[in-house]
Amino acid sequence: MVQLALAEDLTPFGDLTSSLIDPDLMATAQFNAREAGVLAGTLCVEETFAAVDPSLTIEWVKSEGDHFEAGDILAIGKGPFATLLTAERTALNFLSALSGIASNAAKWVDLAAGRVIVWDTRKTTPGYRSMQKAAVRAGGAANHRGNLSDWLMLKDNHLVGTSITDAVAEAKRRWPGRTIHVEADRREQMFEAMEAGADIILLDNFSPEDLKPLVVDAAQWAADNATKRPLLEASGGINFQTLDAYADTGVDLVSSGSLTNAAGVLDIGLDVVPL
Repeated sequence: MVQLALAEDLTPFGDLTSSLIDPDLMATAQFNAREAGVLAGTLCVEETFAAVDPSLTIEWVKSEGDHFEAGDILAIGKGPFATLLTAERTALNFLSALSGIASNAAKWVDLAAGRVIVWDTRKTTPGYRSMQKAAVRAGGAANHRGNLSDWLMLKDNHLVGTSITDAVAEAKRRWPGRTIHVEADRREQMFEAMEAGADIILLDNFSPEDLKPLVVDAAQWAADNATKRPLLEASGGINFQTLDAYADTGVDLVSSGSLTNAAGVLDIGLDVVPL
């Protein structure tokens, strides 16, 4: 991703403006937080510096996942003035975008206050997912499956022409040991998924008021069958404003694409000073 970003910025003739600067002129570059947040994307910055000029160095004052306040120094870079300027925008683009996701995730985790696990979705920028999910982790939230190969997730479209019971049985036969996740948008589907042996049940588009009795029903089913109930996930249209109510329903997990696709870009600046 760094290579693609640099190619986008430097093709075909490189940094024409910085080429005017004396290559022997050295400088320091200070990454400054202009607003509070959580740091993510440090490895992208390091890779950018290394790719632009291996002589560039960076010393982190804050580490991945650290909270910081406006005005805090995040890192100090050193090296040739010209190549520091060449690396500046690419480094900041990664750091600001990923720190924005981490900061957004941290707000969700703080609001959930240990009542429920907050996790992301696959609603990510194409090609950018692994870094966005790393930023979610830096913010203290958890990752849903990384891609379609991680585990089986049976949604309504996958059940055309079959049933939850039959689909789970076939999944267990073909992929023994893999997590099986079943979407349910009706109470009876939740019970069918539990009876079939699903590991996780996604309760889709239920209001918090409707979820609470479902959690009680699932616990009673588990007690009646002397077994552990599946994990219960609330999903579908959940945002930061409704998170508090969902966290009080008793579900184990709340997922939302808002962690990644509605996160802002954090304001981080880079001040370069020649020596």
